[in-house]
Amino acid sequence: MNLPTPATTDAPERASARALRRLRGFVTIAALVVLADQASKALVRDRLGFDESWPAGWTLIHFSHVENAGAAFGILQGAGGFLVAAGLVAVAGVTFFLLTLPSHSRFYPTALSLILGGALGNLIDRVRFGAVTDFIDPIYYPAFNLADSCIVVGVAALLVLSWLDDREQSRTKTSGAPASNREAQQ
Repeated sequence: MNLPTPATTDAPERASARALRRLRGFVTIAALVVLADQASKALVRDRLGFDESWPAGWTLIHFSHVENAGAAFGILQGAGGFLVAAGLVAVAGVTFFLLTLPSHSRFYPTALSLILGGALGNLIDRVRFGAVTDFIDPIYYPAFNLADSCIVVGVAALLVLSWLDDREQSRTKTSGAPASNREAQQ
């Protein structure tokens, strides 16, 4: 009878423990985004009446209590069921990527965690209130919230990271050696 040796049984357990620790960090980022987003929206709903702005007289940017029953920039007004379904699909997709992403970079999962937290924050509003509370209101731009900001920062980070990876891959192809090997040879 062949019994597994301790070394062979411990390796998968150690790997899964590392994966859980890694995932816990990214879940924490998403949870902090949701908490900050929901707390800021609750404060706005509590302190400002609908369409009320603060501080009065500021022209560049102010805080306003705006309820958006549509998507970004106010499009798709009244499409609540579709937007909830789209939010659930987005959350599922980002979660899938977080769970299957190789562990070579912590920046991709961090960007995805920002997107996940933002999507969850806005999804909570849609389910609870039928609309998303926006409050950061620049004069020449539609109002937005912390969740929206985290989504934009996360997407921008993914674009920059993808661009940097493409540059690195093209350098590797032209030189025939990874950048780390080229730097070690110099």
